[in-house]
Amino acid sequence: MKYVIVGKNMEVTESLKDAVTQKLDKLDKFFSPDTEVHVTLQVNRDRHKIEVTIPVRDNIIRSEQVSNDMYVSIDLVEEVIERQLKKYKSKLIKRHQEAAAFKREYIERSYFDEEDIRIVRKKQFDLKPMYPEDACVQMELLGHNFYVFINAETEQIAVVYKRKGSTYGMIEPEG
Repeated sequence: MKYVIVGKNMEVTESLKDAVTQKLDKLDKFFSPDTEVHVTLQVNRDRHKIEVTIPVRDNIIRSEQVSNDMYVSIDLVEEVIERQLKKYKSKLIKRHQEAAAFKREYIERSYFDEEDIRIVRKKQFDLKPMYPEDACVQMELLGHNFYVFINAETEQIAVVYKRKGSTYGMIEPEG
């Protein structure tokens, strides 16, 4: 794998680079050698955050971990990504997607039964045009972590969601 490691509010030392590559090399068994891994290390006071993004075909494998020690964050992010990959693999096989970014051994090895991911409930509702701030209020009133709505400003379907630290995010289609 090819690593692109950058630091925000900090200098990325050789020992940190070594720790990141050594830990993430455990994921090497899943990916082809030309896979690019984007790593961002950031320190804000006592918060040591690592973000890892791995683009694969039409998807992105991503994890963000925060702790009071960068080396702990590095350990956590590797575990989360490995868990994601094992779940993603069963979807990959089930939908017969092209898996060129992955090693053959990863695709052929069984990690989970097909029963691990299943939809147990389906909801249908009317979408109403509203402003993103109003959608956040509606989400809070419902006690949900996300809310789907039609953005009154763009007239497109959008999603607002709760983020860590009592903030909100919004997802909209491009264009």
